[in-house]
Amino acid sequence: MPLLETPFASLDLIRQPEQQNEPLQAFDAADEYLLNHLAEQQPTADTRVLVLNDSFGALATSLAGKVRVVSSGDSFLAMQGLEKNLVRNGLAFDAVPSVPASAPLVGPFDRVLIRVPKTLALLEEQLIRLHGQLAPGTQVVAAAMIKHLPRAAGDLLERYIGPVQASLAVKKARLLIATAEDKTPAISPYPTRYRLDDPAIELLNHANVFCRDGLDIGTRAFLPHLPKNLGAARVADLGCGNGVLAIASALQNPEAHYTLVDESYMAVQSASENWRATLGGREVTVRAGDGLAGQAAQSLDVVLCNPPFHQQQVVGDFLAWRMFQQAREALVVGGALYIVGNRHLGYHSKLARLFRGVEQVAANPKFVILKARK
Repeated sequence: MPLLETPFASLDLIRQPEQQNEPLQAFDAADEYLLNHLAEQQPTADTRVLVLNDSFGALATSLAGKVRVVSSGDSFLAMQGLEKNLVRNGLAFDAVPSVPASAPLVGPFDRVLIRVPKTLALLEEQLIRLHGQLAPGTQVVAAAMIKHLPRAAGDLLERYIGPVQASLAVKKARLLIATAEDKTPAISPYPTRYRLDDPAIELLNHANVFCRDGLDIGTRAFLPHLPKNLGAARVADLGCGNGVLAIASALQNPEAHYTLVDESYMAVQSASENWRATLGGREVTVRAGDGLAGQAAQSLDVVLCNPPFHQQQVVGDFLAWRMFQQAREALVVGGALYIVGNRHLGYHSKLARLFRGVEQVAANPKFVILKARK
């Protein structure tokens, strides 16, 4: 893999989760452009720099020890990538303070570097939270590959930060450079809420939650077919989002024990708040993590999963396949993984390579619900 070469450092970087023969590198031209632009500003060791949505730590690792850098984002895997890449390049794993997107930031910051996220609601929430955290005249610089840079990103910067200037394109990347103005504090439109009829619950959704304005159609297809009569089973909602699968299942299975896991901190925050609102003080474990990587082997009876089909801008079934492998490892013999998936993804044949038996629980023209028994 090529090194990331900038005026700050020469780095050997890896993506998360790691896979053999990784076809993609852990940085791109937008990272290089951001770092080269910052170098032109000649920051000092005392310059406070906030990095938002650093994919795998390329920006923060480059700046570690050169400026006072803080990294914040909504991805557990990105935070894990930062720690691993710091160590990989001879630095302490905690050399850069990390703040989950669900937690408040503490400024003031002299510079802000942003990788424009796939979900613009996350960008909007992050820009709103920058109010009162910026030193006067701070530059807020957002970067993306041009094919992933929507016009609305510049509009959000102008609305919440100040005047925006777009850079020339370099290696198909572009910067949006905003200069902070004194603006009136904005009221965030997040979290959003929506109601379900069956089960009759209201769900709260922080900015980066998938389908935050309404139930996604895959989950809608899954809900009527969740397993019943689970007794005191140990159940995990893998990639829990706002927690709807686990909450609906828990309402039907009052003695079961639940673990909810997602790699989005805002999803975990949403799931925790929704669980408390619906189920009060009922015991639950909700955590941000790399799927079930931290789960003890043979410690679960049931896993519920609506697997993702992309990581950031990269589409593929790598994450889903990994989740299926993790579920198999965590399930007891005789335990079951229940999933919903688009018909065309062919999950049945993939699961059949890992599990003793795979059956179709239900289907509609778009989705299948499958049960895979270990």
